[in-house]
Amino acid sequence: MKLLIPIDGSPASLNALKKAVEIASQYHFSGKIISVADVNNIPGYSRNQKLWSQVDGSMIAGSSKEIQENDHIRKMKENTQKTMEDAIAQTDFKGIVFEKAVIAGDPAEEILKIAEKEEYDLIVMGNRGFSKVKRFFVGSVIQKVISEAPCPVLAIHYEI
Repeated sequence: MKLLIPIDGSPASLNALKKAVEIASQYHFSGKIISVADVNNIPGYSRNQKLWSQVDGSMIAGSSKEIQENDHIRKMKENTQKTMEDAIAQTDFKGIVFEKAVIAGDPAEEILKIAEKEEYDLIVMGNRGFSKVKRFFVGSVIQKVISEAPCPVLAIHYEI
């Protein structure tokens, strides 16, 4: 079986990573750790109109606005990579090797795309624990993933 482990550096995602390692070591599963640089935080970004395209991991730009936004994306991916490496450094992998990737995009959409395209059997991810009111206004990545995932999702809370 294959595990997909999205992490964002939150305590809940660190707990999810630890739980995924525990599951993988007990049942000899393989897995992939991903972190998504959230493009929704870029000023002027519109979900309906992406201003860049990605080919083979390279960003292609056509106007000065796109180039400027690509600089933002590169910086966000660098920060996301550091967050991922910090989380990995805090985890005892018990000899298990996971693939890892940093992606730019909408977190829920990217998690869902990877889960479906690469045919994962289980997604193990942290639940940040937003209050009902905050979830209403900002949404929840895990809610969208749970409702649309092509496989089961194991939600790990901040405190386990």
